Amino acid sequence: MKLMRAPNLIIGQHWVNVLQSAGIACELHNRYLNGALGEIPADQCAPELWLVDERDEALARRLIEAASRGPAPDAPGWRCRQCGELLEAQFTVCWQCGTARDPLLE
Repeated sequence: MKLMRAPNLIIGQHWVNVLQSAGIACELHNRYLNGALGEIPADQCAPELWLVDERDEALARRLIEAASRGPAPDAPGWRCRQCGELLEAQFTVCWQCGTARDPLLE
């Protein structure tokens, strides 16, 4: 199921990473169509985020919205559940061990 278009490949891949770290299976389509701009209409060349299971749609939209806003200026840091490292709010992966922050516990 097509969830949404991404404004560019970097943001599209970021959204895939956010969803996959939450256990949502998804795919990024149209990764390589940017070179076809002019031959193919621009709106058809944009990267698209597709969900494997449409039942994940509501959660996926909430996670992407939260990721797009980023943390509030006064957001507290978080502690890595794997190694215990204390990290600032803007980090989504522990720099000590590489464990992703659990977005469902935020």
